[in-house]
Amino acid sequence: MSENETDQEMEEQVPENNDETNDSSETYQGIDQNVVKSIPITLNVEVGNTQLKLKDLMAVAQGTVLELNRSVGDLMDIKVNDTVIAKGEVVTTSGSKLGIRILEIVSPMERIRGA
Repeated sequence: MSENETDQEMEEQVPENNDETNDSSETYQGIDQNVVKSIPITLNVEVGNTQLKLKDLMAVAQGTVLELNRSVGDLMDIKVNDTVIAKGEVVTTSGSKLGIRILEIVSPMERIRGA
């Protein structure tokens, strides 16, 4: 097969840029982006953590205080699939509910390093 024939085949496989590929439900290599965006995820906010021995855990009773690895005023980790994606602070919302205000977004490269 000649180099020109290979170039022609590649040109035939590249979709042309027309109105069909630019509508609101854009597809990328056959994947409907609206379907991907509608997938539910669980977001967790981690206040802190600690490690203890099993015997200490067995001694936990009502009223026991477990010390966490965070200080007052530290930012909370916002996680998706156990990966920190952002950091924020706890706030109250209307209706006396708790919320989280996003203060820092973790860069994609840092997310990869942390995994």
